[in-house]
Amino acid sequence: MQALELTDYRAAVARMYLADTSLEEFRAERDKLFGTHPQSAIAEDERGSFAGLRYLPRNDDVIVEADVRPASGQIDIDTGGADGVVHYNRVGVLETPFGELSLWWIAAYGGGLFLPVRDATCGKGAYGGGRYLTDTVKGTHGRGLQMLSRTRVRLDFNYLYNPSCAYDDAWLCPLAPPENTVSAAIEAGELTYH
Repeated sequence: MQALELTDYRAAVARMYLADTSLEEFRAERDKLFGTHPQSAIAEDERGSFAGLRYLPRNDDVIVEADVRPASGQIDIDTGGADGVVHYNRVGVLETPFGELSLWWIAAYGGGLFLPVRDATCGKGAYGGGRYLTDTVKGTHGRGLQMLSRTRVRLDFNYLYNPSCAYDDAWLCPLAPPENTVSAAIEAGELTYH
């Protein structure tokens, strides 16, 4: 039953990310999903009093286009949980105004793009371990990272979101590796939950 609930949750996330809605509508739908779904990262005993996630205001200055420079290499991240060590292949380096970021491909069945970011707001309002801009395995298609071509992407950092472990210690998550740490403050996206 849990596998079917998780499948339902991921389908709801994908629908939400692919829907033609504003940032504000997207955030309201995300709050609804987090407050009601049995697979939400919000602890079950907190869902009844859940009043929504905290976000920085929309910031048009963090919507940018970036070139993708081909890159190679692999990184292994130990989740510390049932997933064990997750293998990621570097598929490109993004040249952003905030600094270079490596774009990863999860080297598992089906694969998926993964873009974790740790910036100067992390630990100072935003989750200290960093946030994600996309994790397509989880259904986050087309809002934070949009492919414009094979060598160029559109990034909207208003869609930065916390990994599941930011809400409840029951979750274990891969965090941004050192090369995805930038010194700039990206004043956008989700803030800490508690």
